[in-house]
Amino acid sequence: MTRPHMPPTSGSAAGVRPVRAYLRSRGHAPVSLTDRYVTMVQLAVLAAVAGQPVATMIGDLAGPADPARTGAGVALVALAMTAFLVAARAAGPVLLPAPDAAWLLLSPLNRGHVLGRTARALLVVAVVAGLVLGLGVLAVLGAPDQLMWRLLAALALGVSATVGGMALAVLGQASQSWQVWLTVAIAGLVVLAVVAMSGHLRSAMAVAAAAPLSVVATVAAGGVVLSALLARQAWAALGRIPARTLVSASTRAGHVSNAATTLDPGALTWIAEDNHWRARKLASRRWPSMPAPFALAWHDWLRLARRPRRLAAMAAAAALPAVLAQAGLAPTALWAAVLAGGLAAACTGVSGARRDNDNPVMARLMGVARRPALAARAVLPMVLSGSWTILALAGLALAGGSGTQAAALAGPAAGGVWWLLGPLAAPALAAGALRMARRSPVDHSMPVLDTPGGAIPTGPLIWAVTGADLALAGCLPALSAPLVPPGAFGAVLAAQGVAGVLVLLGYVLRAGRAG
Repeated sequence: MTRPHMPPTSGSAAGVRPVRAYLRSRGHAPVSLTDRYVTMVQLAVLAAVAGQPVATMIGDLAGPADPARTGAGVALVALAMTAFLVAARAAGPVLLPAPDAAWLLLSPLNRGHVLGRTARALLVVAVVAGLVLGLGVLAVLGAPDQLMWRLLAALALGVSATVGGMALAVLGQASQSWQVWLTVAIAGLVVLAVVAMSGHLRSAMAVAAAAPLSVVATVAAGGVVLSALLARQAWAALGRIPARTLVSASTRAGHVSNAATTLDPGALTWIAEDNHWRARKLASRRWPSMPAPFALAWHDWLRLARRPRRLAAMAAAAALPAVLAQAGLAPTALWAAVLAGGLAAACTGVSGARRDNDNPVMARLMGVARRPALAARAVLPMVLSGSWTILALAGLALAGGSGTQAAALAGPAAGGVWWLLGPLAAPALAAGALRMARRSPVDHSMPVLDTPGGAIPTGPLIWAVTGADLALAGCLPALSAPLVPPGAFGAVLAAQGVAGVLVLLGYVLRAGRAG
C-alpha cells in the first residue's frame, strides 16, 4: 500500500497552510458560496432583530448616572471582568481540536502558526466580551454629554480590557511568571469591587463620570496601546506554550464539547472530578470512629476541607446579594438571589450522594442503608447553605440594602432575627441539592413541545428543573418574606422551619424507599 502524498512541512506559515488544506480535502465538504450566503443572511437577520433594542438601550444611557448606584455598578463590572479572566484561565485559554492536538501539535510544524487559528478565535471572543463590558461601563458612569463619543470611548476601554486580559491569560499559559501577574490582576479586580462597594471611591467615580471628553479619549487610547502590546507579546509566546499544557486544555475542551453536543450537562461534574483526582495519590486512612452513616459521609467533609480556595470563593460570593441590592434589585428578586446562592453552595457538598447514585454497588458494600446514608449526607449541604445565606443576609444588613426590606434587616422591626431565614431554609436547599445530584441523565426520548417561540425539548427542561423545584417548594415562605408586614414575621419563620424540615424528610424517605 502506497502512502498518500503529503505536502512538505516547514517551520513557516506556508508549511501549515498546505497541511490544513490537505486535511480539508480529505474531510468535510468545502464551504460553498451557498453556505457563505446563508451565514451572511443569518447575521443580517440577527442584526435587524437586535438593532432596535440595542439602539434604544444605548439611547437610554444618555445623561448622568445615579451616584447612589455607581459603587454597585463598578463592583459588578469589576466582578464581570474577574469572571472573564477566571474563565479564560480555566479554559486554557489556548486549545486545539482533538485531531490537531493529537497530530499537528506534536509535528515539526511551527507551533505558533499551528495555534494561529485558535489565537484569532480568542481575539474574536475577547472583542465581543469587551463590547458588552464597554456598554456596562457606560451604563455605570453615564454620558452627561456627547453620547456617541463617550460610547466609542467606553467600547474601546472594554475591548482593551478584555483583549489585554485574554493576552495575559495566554502569556500565563506559556510562563509561570506571567501566571503570577494574571493572579495579581484577578486579585486587584476583586479588591476594586470590595472598595467600590464600601463607598470609598465615591468621589473618584464622580470625577470619572464627569471627566472631559479629551481625558476620556486619552485614557481609552492608553488602554488600546497597552492591550496591543500585551496582544503582541501573547502572539509571540504561542510557540513557547508547553505541549502538555495544550493537550490538557484540549482534552478538557473536548469533554465539554461532547457534553454540550449531547445535551448532558451532568457529565461536566464527572469531568471536573476526573481532572481533580487524576494526578493525585490516595493514602490509606483509618475508618473514623463514628456511626456508620456519618463515617460514610465524612469523606465529603474532608474533600471540601482540602479545597480551601473553593471555600474562600463561596464566602466571597456571599457579598453578591449586597451588590445587587445597591444596584436596585427588587426585594423579591433579591431574596430569590439569596436562596439561589444558598442552593449553589449546597451543591458543592453532595458529591458523595452523586457517587452513591451512579455506583450503588459501592454503597451496598459499605453495609449502610440508603435512607441513613442519604440523611447523613444531607448534613453538609445544610451547613453550607445555612452558613452562606446567613453571610448573605448579614452583608445585606451591613450594606444598608435596598428600601424597606434592608431597613427591616438592620432595624428592630423584625426583632433582629431575619438571619434565621438562612438556617431555616437550609433543609429545603439541601433536599434540592441532593435531588440535583441524584437526577438521571437527560432523557432525549421525551416529546418536544411546539410553541410560538420554537420547539422546546422537554428532556433537558425537566432535567434542569429537577432539584430546583424541590428547593423552590420548600422555600416559598422565605420568598414571601419581603411581602409580609413586620408583625407577621414570626409566622413566616415558623412556616419556613416546618416547610424545610418536611421537604427534606419527605425526600429522604421517598428516595430511600425508591432504592
